[in-house]
Amino acid sequence: MKQLEWIWQQADWPTFTWQAEEILPLLSRARLQQGKLLANISNMGLELRNEAGADVLTEEAVKTAEIEGELLNRESVRSSVARHLGLSTFGLPKPTRTIDGLVDVLIDATRNHEKPLTAARVQSWQAALFPTGFSGLLRIEVGGWRTSEEPMKVVSGAMGRETVHYEAVPGSSVEIEMERFLTWWASNLEKEDGLLRAGLAHFYFVTIHPFEDGNGRIARAL
Repeated sequence: MKQLEWIWQQADWPTFTWQAEEILPLLSRARLQQGKLLANISNMGLELRNEAGADVLTEEAVKTAEIEGELLNRESVRSSVARHLGLSTFGLPKPTRTIDGLVDVLIDATRNHEKPLTAARVQSWQAALFPTGFSGLLRIEVGGWRTSEEPMKVVSGAMGRETVHYEAVPGSSVEIEMERFLTWWASNLEKEDGLLRAGLAHFYFVTIHPFEDGNGRIARAL
């Protein structure tokens, strides 16, 4: 029986295909709703626009952390967002370094989306997520690609009876895979619809899993 191949082991990796006839109607509806939202925002005053932007960033930060099972204090997140955007922080608690780091990443990803996506930039995002160099009680490699030859696996189940759902590329291949990813990103800037490209980038990035931790949060920022 042929052993199952992970997607990155297939001969045509990383060539992505999709069913355009199913995707395009969904993209059209999303763009229509986006247009309505932008029209509503344009009719707001400056103060309301700033508050709405702060609300969106706060919600995004909270939901992004939830991906990793981390529950952030919403008021602390709002405090960090307000400080970054020059809004009042009166009555709000001081945010932690971890919250500030996550907000830094989201603001850079959204406000500076036209800047080139480089290895140094992506690595700085991951370093910002772990300012102490620890993920929980574990010291991890921050600000650099994963290099350990220990397999990076997604598993479930009790110890000794785990089910392996996915195994990422080995640490020795991460650097070259990320070079290919960044080249792909730059070459697709004008080729694909932005929403479609974002979805592909998210999938492509988490498939490589280039960091010891923080991959889901970085993928969401992308």
